Amino acid sequence: MAVPELLRKSPLFAGFDDATLERLAEPFSEVEFPADQVMIEARTPGAGLFVICDGAVAVEAQGLQRELGPGDVIGEMGLLDNAPRSATVTALEDTETLELHATVMAVVVMQYPQVASALLRTLSRRLRSADELADALARRPPR
Repeated sequence: MAVPELLRKSPLFAGFDDATLERLAEPFSEVEFPADQVMIEARTPGAGLFVICDGAVAVEAQGLQRELGPGDVIGEMGLLDNAPRSATVTALEDTETLELHATVMAVVVMQYPQVASALLRTLSRRLRSADELADALARRPPR
């Protein structure tokens, strides 16, 4: 499948017209990860973000794990704050991704401010989810 069509599957890029997706697709590179390969290691510098096209990954942070799949984006937090990776991400099965290197991300955001808005929405959803999980754990009776 062509890179613009793969990008369209992600909520991060879903609202763009065909011509914009064609231009946005240029700096992305296709990267495949075999099952069980660590894609991102916690506490290491972030070099880019990945859009999952096919497959599934496990995101592990602070003893918690969640699964992400096609359309989801990983690695975006480190691009925004230049902090080390906050989670370890491992391919659960053979996984196809599109990678956008950190040095190119700044240019993409300047040219397409809508990408910054979409990234903020993604981060907001993840923060809300983390808050809900923390609240649920806090309400759980001790063992």
